[in-house]
Amino acid sequence: MSSSLYRRLTVGLAALTGLFGTSLVGLGAAQAVTVPILVADVDSGKVIYSQAPTDPWYPASITKLMTTYVALDLVRQGKVSLDSMITVSAAAAAEPPSKMGFKPGTQLTLDNALKIIMVKSANDIAFAIGENLGGSVDNFAAMMNETAVRIGMRDSHWYNPNGLPDPRQWTSARDMAVLARALLRDFPDSHDLFSISAIQFGRAVMANHNGLLGRYPGTDGMKTGFICSGGFNVVATATRNGRRIVTIVMGQPSPRERDVKAADLFDYAFTQSAGWTSPTLDALPASAIPAPPDMRPFVCGGKKPPAIEDGPGALSAPGSAAQLVGGAAANSPALALAAFSNPALRARSLPPRAPLQPVAVWVGRNPAESQQILDAQEAEQKAAVANTRAAKLEAAKVKRAAALEAAKQARAERLERAQAAQAAKPAPKVAAKPGHPLPRTASAYTAVETPTMPEAKPGRGLVKPAPKAAAHKAAAHKAAPAEAATAKAATAKAAAKKPAAKKAAAGE
Repeated sequence: MSSSLYRRLTVGLAALTGLFGTSLVGLGAAQAVTVPILVADVDSGKVIYSQAPTDPWYPASITKLMTTYVALDLVRQGKVSLDSMITVSAAAAAEPPSKMGFKPGTQLTLDNALKIIMVKSANDIAFAIGENLGGSVDNFAAMMNETAVRIGMRDSHWYNPNGLPDPRQWTSARDMAVLARALLRDFPDSHDLFSISAIQFGRAVMANHNGLLGRYPGTDGMKTGFICSGGFNVVATATRNGRRIVTIVMGQPSPRERDVKAADLFDYAFTQSAGWTSPTLDALPASAIPAPPDMRPFVCGGKKPPAIEDGPGALSAPGSAAQLVGGAAANSPALALAAFSNPALRARSLPPRAPLQPVAVWVGRNPAESQQILDAQEAEQKAAVANTRAAKLEAAKVKRAAALEAAKQARAERLERAQAAQAAKPAPKVAAKPGHPLPRTASAYTAVETPTMPEAKPGRGLVKPAPKAAAHKAAAHKAAPAEAATAKAATAKAAAKKPAAKKAAAGE
């Protein structure tokens, strides 16, 4: 056995060991979820390997393959052309990322719109395609479902053209293989649409989210997708020695693990031949699972969100199943992580990507018109920035003027309050000058000071007024002996009169 063949068989067996290990984990732990995987020969439709191929699953952005088929089918029927103009409505512009962010009213050709949704996976542009080609998103979804039945898809239900979360919208690995074969078979002139490595819009270059392009030899399409409820999905095709294989991998916890697993499946498939005993896609039995499991707890819950390739935020399908199929046992994070891939796959990665070869896209009917539109938008944006800056400066000026006026009014009010408080104060009392105080007997009715009668004492005559303390001290001191003598004489005279009076009273 040659070393090359031995290496291929070893890689193939390693891939299958990881894949079958997924199923074995499920068998050993009370029906843990089995992620859908399918590998088939494009020309014959023979199945080379499958795992849960018809189980329902949330498609995410691989929905855009269905959108592209409907659009190309309308072109084939002559109802529209690749030069037909697609107008971005306000509703389309409001769709969550990933998106181009065009303003409502922006127009672009259907051809550029399809390139953008295949590479950038822009949800706003896919929504605009549905509105313009179907008249409404609901009508376009009806066209998607009708077309799916016509080309042999059995497990798919479509409600929007971009794959944003909707609990009613699901597909299966088998149906996506049927769709991939139909795209390659029915539109041979559009094969390059699925292998564009990057697009360039103006000065911006946007690489394809398909990590197999430029990294795995022979890869020539098609589309990736991610939402938390569905994990990381891919529909990929690769050609080697004239043989084309389609591989579908769904529900992976990261884009790297999805890409590595798809590469290993390609390695295995190219060493196998789909013989007459291999089942066809049409012969695969229907699934017994009634609805898709919700992978959000295992892909996005309880840890740092994984790297998002189809948008800046983790998205989930509102109202979808709350747990994995299999009940409480399947809700173990360790079990779910083991079910995704084995440690060998988690530690591997693909080689660096080959240099990008961007394809130009534009708005309007041609690049010249696009440049005019971009120039006008740039001028408008600069004017808006200038107007915003001028408005901010004017607002700051008005604010400063208002602050100054408020401060001026506050000072005036403080001054006014101070003056009012000063006016309300009572007049200060004048201190009495030291001098001659009013006598005790002075009354309010005495206008001027007049000499008073000396106070009479009981049994005695009138008494001299009290001498002034300050002015007549010396005189009073001199008069004291005289007054004492006079008082003594008067007392003696009175004593002499008493016997005479008593005698007179006795004679009477």
